[in-house]
Amino acid sequence: MSRSSIPQSLRDQVAQRDDQRCLYCRLRQFGNVATFHIDHVVPRSKGGPTTLDNLALQCPNCSLHKSNRVDAADPVGGERVALFNPLRDVWRAHFAFAANGSVSGRTPVGRATADALGMNLPNARIARALQIALGLLEVE
Repeated sequence: MSRSSIPQSLRDQVAQRDDQRCLYCRLRQFGNVATFHIDHVVPRSKGGPTTLDNLALQCPNCSLHKSNRVDAADPVGGERVALFNPLRDVWRAHFAFAANGSVSGRTPVGRATADALGMNLPNARIARALQIALGLLEVE
């Protein structure tokens, strides 16, 4: 779905509700040159609607890696699990930050999502580390 096919008023509602941060890796829009994407949590290709209760703000890294996925393999056991749903699941139950910006999965869902979305690729990790150092993100 192109940027223009989501009404600006709905895009604004999502950005405000999500506090200008990626609901997957928690990176803030502040200080990033690239505009964050609006993600269909359940992709349109899998029947997901373009409604506030199915849209989430997502950084470009997470967005490009998620694409239209709804599940992924847990890198520990190989079991396929549903990806983290940022509108339903509690972030802290599935993930934790380290001071270096790394995101670690606490559960199979967290591990599979962090791996599938490339949350610990160097640029994503460094961006979060900088935001942690600036006090924009809290280490848990």
